[in-house]
Amino acid sequence: MRAFVGLPLPQAALEALAHLQEGLNAGRHVPAENMHLTLAFLDDQPEPALQALHQVLAEISAPPLMLTFSGLDSFGGKLPRLLAAEVRKTPELAYLRDRVRGACHQAGLDLPRERFRPHVTLARFPRHLKADQVEKIARFLSAAAGFRLQCAAEAFALFQSTLAPEGARYEVLAAYPLDG
Repeated sequence: MRAFVGLPLPQAALEALAHLQEGLNAGRHVPAENMHLTLAFLDDQPEPALQALHQVLAEISAPPLMLTFSGLDSFGGKLPRLLAAEVRKTPELAYLRDRVRGACHQAGLDLPRERFRPHVTLARFPRHLKADQVEKIARFLSAAAGFRLQCAAEAFALFQSTLAPEGARYEVLAAYPLDG
């Protein structure tokens, strides 16, 4: 089963991000119900491994987080692959991510090393963008450069990711409150 651990966003943040997307006339927009902040991408895992991970994730104690969105960026270099709302990397957010990755390791899941760049994906772009599409993206990034948003994250979750021709669909398998 393809899975990941992430932070679901509160409804007000989803609405603000969806409203922001309206100004982008390029790529495939991520539906609001799929927006999240990934803490650990697990790729394909057998169900027993995810059950073991669930047991360890349930033991994590961390306080609620304040997420601060501070601008937008594209990923992928000169030919962007995705557009995202950037989230400030706070010590509390880094702590939770480290705890989640530690839980994955404890459950026997081997995760690749990667730099943590907290973000919420807003749109994905095809591999071969035309010059006019790149220009649309650049204009959107310039116009939305001052985007700011704060919201509280009160839980993190284990998600299942199902790939489909129209894009991935995410389902929360288990949620873990941030109340410690």
